[in-house]
Amino acid sequence: MVVVTLQRKKCIGCNYCVELAPEQFQMSKKDGKSVLLRATDKKGFFTIKSHDNAIYEPCKQAQLACPVKIISTKIV
Repeated sequence: MVVVTLQRKKCIGCNYCVELAPEQFQMSKKDGKSVLLRATDKKGFFTIKSHDNAIYEPCKQAQLACPVKIISTKIV
């Protein structure tokens, strides 16, 4: 299972995550911050849990590219 977490409040809107993993991330038109699609919010941490291991690599690339280090990607 792949677990991806985004700390949305700290997002600076650089758009790297959307470029690298467009099926998991998109930019909000309201505030210009990243949105983790189909995520649940728990105290500002937006998380998805997926059995599709194909999302791991693009999300990991988004994590590595994020200049403020607010994306976490892991396999559990």
